[in-house]
Amino acid sequence: MAFAIIQTGGKQYKISPGDKIKIERLNVVEQVIFDKVLLVADDESVKIGTPYVEAAKVEAKILRQARERKKIVFKYHSKTRYRKKKGHRQWFTEAQIMDIK
Repeated sequence: MAFAIIQTGGKQYKISPGDKIKIERLNVVEQVIFDKVLLVADDESVKIGTPYVEAAKVEAKILRQARERKKIVFKYHSKTRYRKKKGHRQWFTEAQIMDIK
């Protein structure tokens, strides 16, 4: 089974064709091509980039743009009446991997 390791949004993801991944928000509508491919492996060979594999691309279809569930950020100091409560919802893009070339 073929897989690849790509870099996007400052993070690295191990992906295979058919996988659904949540990545940092991208400003694209339908399709995206990842060209920062760090490693490509199939049944016969493994290609490791320095830092990226030449002429390797990963095609993905954008499924949706949405926001995560709310994360609560709560700061508290004991004995000083210091309390701060804040919520945060991070944007993400959900993509389905179509092909590794």
